[in-house]
Amino acid sequence: MVEEIINPPASASTPRGLSSKSQPRKLSEISGDPEERLQLQIGEFARVLGGGIVPGSIILVGGDPGIGKSTLMLQVAVEMAKEGRPVLYVSGEESEKQIRMRAMRLLRDEKGETRPVPDSLYLVTETNLETILEHVRTVRPVILIVDSIQTVYLPEMSSSAGSVGQVRESSARLRELAKSDNVSVFVIGHVTKEGIIAGPRVLEHIVDTVLYLEGDRYLSFRLLRSVKNRFGATSEVGVFEMGECGMIEVTNPSEAFLAERMVNAPGSAIAVTMEGTRPILVEVQGLTSPSNLGNPRRTPNGIDFNRMLLIVAVLTRRLGMRLSEQDVFVNIVGGLRVEEPAADLAVAAAIATSMRDIPLRADTVLIGEVGLSGELRWVGQMNARLREAAKLGFKSAIIPRRVRRSEPMPEGIEVIEARSLREALNLAILADRHQYPGEPQ
Repeated sequence: MVEEIINPPASASTPRGLSSKSQPRKLSEISGDPEERLQLQIGEFARVLGGGIVPGSIILVGGDPGIGKSTLMLQVAVEMAKEGRPVLYVSGEESEKQIRMRAMRLLRDEKGETRPVPDSLYLVTETNLETILEHVRTVRPVILIVDSIQTVYLPEMSSSAGSVGQVRESSARLRELAKSDNVSVFVIGHVTKEGIIAGPRVLEHIVDTVLYLEGDRYLSFRLLRSVKNRFGATSEVGVFEMGECGMIEVTNPSEAFLAERMVNAPGSAIAVTMEGTRPILVEVQGLTSPSNLGNPRRTPNGIDFNRMLLIVAVLTRRLGMRLSEQDVFVNIVGGLRVEEPAADLAVAAAIATSMRDIPLRADTVLIGEVGLSGELRWVGQMNARLREAAKLGFKSAIIPRRVRRSEPMPEGIEVIEARSLREALNLAILADRHQYPGEPQ
């Protein structure tokens, strides 16, 4: 329960709304030209936004503490200011000296030399939203960055900063600023322990785009994921690597995730997952170990726990593997989290080959959903997955058998179709003498 003070309605003289001169127009009279976007030198960030920053949009960026939200947004501010566009960075959490120290680190090049600070980048430490809006009218920036929405407050409201009423009203004021003055507003938001944006749910409805910066703080890779975008595709992902000089773009994430792979190792399989419109190859590692516990452990890292239990049950019942006496561990290398069922076949192959101590073919990828009867089911965007695998040098791919053969498979990779999980594993193992037996009688 949150106490909220009901304030008296604002007077008629207070200017509110998106515009004081709004007039209804016929839809046929409105120009259909696409909105001109502000080009951004950080290609992965622009990819997630849909090609660039739309003027007059408001974008919410959330993520765990210490994941790199402020670093990424300061890097965006520096890149935009280098092009001569005025940028105002408002911080309510850090002092100006702290932000300058981070900016100096971001401006350091590969040789260790520090580049000059752009003259168009303005910095202010303020939490009063009325004062922030006055600074905006003075500087007239193209981009406004507020770090964070939970620290700003409106003085006419008696509740503290970060409360439900303050977050809702402050975000509404920022939206009015973006739409009326054509200013692109980036808002950084804190997340709760469940991983969602702190504050009222209406905050995500007010903004045009919601981005989440994900990843393990102890690993170097960061994923910038779009969950809402009025100007582009949702579920788009940009991959970054946290370095000494800020966020470094990873233009080929598949190659980065497979860089430390041990070839011909039992319990290792390659899956092709789709992150938005981008196919990414990831290594799935499985490990089984004899257990002395009454309830053996099932420990997934990077996949859904219930999905792992389903695959273990299919391996036990349909392939006769005695996994009830084994601890089972599954790990997605690189800190990536795979949500789609297209990685089921790779997860099952990693567990099965670890149990039998048999390596898979090093140049083979496995794509497919596993059903409860042990059958393989088709997944979407198969051609895009196969083209990405062929581009990285994989020679063959094991996929479910096609029901409709409407479009040809891409060239450069051998496509092997399998109907069941057992058939796919027999095709994927390295040596032909290792075969998975039939169903136990």
